[in-house]
Amino acid sequence: MATTDPQKRPRKTDGMEKIPTIMIKAMFGMVLLALALVTWARVTDKPLSALPDHNAPIAIERQIVIEGSNSGRATVYDTEGNIIREFGPLEGGFISGIWRVLRHERGKIDAPVDAPVRLVRYESGRLSLYDDLTGWRAELIGFGADNAAAFARLLD
Repeated sequence: MATTDPQKRPRKTDGMEKIPTIMIKAMFGMVLLALALVTWARVTDKPLSALPDHNAPIAIERQIVIEGSNSGRATVYDTEGNIIREFGPLEGGFISGIWRVLRHERGKIDAPVDAPVRLVRYESGRLSLYDDLTGWRAELIGFGADNAAAFARLLD
């Protein structure tokens, strides 16, 4: 007679084996190694070598003021207050998102939200955005080619 109590039934195996102990030890070893490398880099003030060179030759640079909204609308001005480009809610999402980041970063130090930022295209084609008030910067290609192109058009 078969038992119907699930506690007393023999356990069925599904063919899956346990993870070998050596693999678990290897994973923890890799985590500890990564932690040791990061700790060593921070303690010795190792420079952040993955960041692009700031001294690379600049092809064009422009100061812009970004004004955005949570709806995705964005307007970009030059330093004299002339409109460079207006974006609707469907096309200005990324630029409005950058405005929200700037608003947040500047809010930390009580800096004016409407201060200009530097949009820089290097001779290599790399496009960067710098906020000299807070030290914040963005390498725009890291957000995708379409988003970088939205900023590249502001330089043309």
